[in-house]
Amino acid sequence: MSRTAIFGDAGRDLLFGTTCAGCGAPGRLLCGCCWVALPRHGRPAWPTPTPPGLATPFAAGPYDGLLKALVNRHKEHAAFALAGPLGRVLCDVAEDLLRSLGSGHPTGPVSLVPVPSRPSVVRRRGHDPMLRVTREAAARLRRHGADAAVGRLLVSTGRVRDQASLGAGERAANLRGAMRCRRGPGPQPGVLLVVDDVITTGSTAREAQRALEAAGLPVAGVVAVAATQRQVSGGSLPFGGPDV
Repeated sequence: MSRTAIFGDAGRDLLFGTTCAGCGAPGRLLCGCCWVALPRHGRPAWPTPTPPGLATPFAAGPYDGLLKALVNRHKEHAAFALAGPLGRVLCDVAEDLLRSLGSGHPTGPVSLVPVPSRPSVVRRRGHDPMLRVTREAAARLRRHGADAAVGRLLVSTGRVRDQASLGAGERAANLRGAMRCRRGPGPQPGVLLVVDDVITTGSTAREAQRALEAAGLPVAGVVAVAATQRQVSGGSLPFGGPDV
């Protein structure tokens, strides 16, 4: 990077207080080096234990480092410009999941269904991060030739308490009945993929899947930016690894 670019970034940081969400370099919300470092593929991201019946989940990588920084900066600090990079990551994950399902670039429509945020959370944050990122991912899929759209099919019922301290079983119980589908049974709107930012226990994705399937809408898979690495005896479970 040239000295001119460096001082230009430093000047923007002084004027606007902007730093790279990944490395802290001044000037841009995501610097060129961190953009290049973003993962370009999705991999299986089965949580441990896996909720029974969960559709195939894919994510770009562990919820750590650069991915964690981008998700949190966008979600909690309204860094809207990060929706673009996160949308690129989700697009790549969705394409790899579709290929793994034998769909490739489907001729039929692909519906990306974001996990809904509670209205009170949207008001507190001032935006709906999953909806914003899902729209970016759908736009990229269309540029890649897919007939992709955002399916705003799910709404929150508001029956959830904070989950930060809950284990897998408690999360599943807490989320049961927390979502419903906006529409009744009818023709399936193409290939349905549930979209979330992070797969932790899989309970949120499974509840979204339950609500859609209760309305007669089968879910082909789950796509996420990242997945947590669950701790097991002797160390952490490798990303995408099997149950142990």
